[in-house]
Amino acid sequence: MVDAVLLDLDGTFADTAPDLGEALNHVRSLHGLPPLPLATIRPQASHGSAGLLKLGMNVSPDSDSYDEMRAAFLEHYKAHICDRTKLFPGMAALISELEERDIPWGIVTNKPHRFTVPLMEKLGYATRAACLVSGDTCEKAKPHPAPLLHAANLIGVEPGRCLYLGDDLRDMLAANAAHMIGIIAGYGYLETNADTGTWPTAGSVQTPFALLRYLSL
Repeated sequence: MVDAVLLDLDGTFADTAPDLGEALNHVRSLHGLPPLPLATIRPQASHGSAGLLKLGMNVSPDSDSYDEMRAAFLEHYKAHICDRTKLFPGMAALISELEERDIPWGIVTNKPHRFTVPLMEKLGYATRAACLVSGDTCEKAKPHPAPLLHAANLIGVEPGRCLYLGDDLRDMLAANAAHMIGIIAGYGYLETNADTGTWPTAGSVQTPFALLRYLSL
């Protein structure tokens, strides 16, 4: 039986791509470039500022202009962190059902703490979550299992009795390494060429509420 549910944030709990995309297009506008459509940005939205700047500006962390562009990206994102971000359809119902069943739930994300907490507060779920584990909470981030193990410890549930829902390979690798039940959020920011059949996972869902069928694994 599953005694706790842990969730990735971007692309799993909330659809953050519109605000992340606006931050990227802000950087592009500073360099005289036209905006990219959201459909192009969405598959990279789970990869943070590095993945988005690679997509939109063709820069990597070792590029000379990377730090300046990243600073502009993060400044704009912080100021507009929840302008258009919303929970995925069915997520609110899932959370309500988990709470009704007294099943604790929490967030484990690679998003930095300074963005995780304000976003969850604006969405109205910061105090409802049993834990908020960010990308800089532990020494290592996903795909390392440390953040998931830390979350399980905070909630007081054995890792093997936790389920983790995420939309990226690193989420499933982390869940597998932590000996948790890993479920793919098929509605999230999966890249078109993602071979999810090779991911170490117990299954996938196309809507958040469908996760309930896995709670008796």
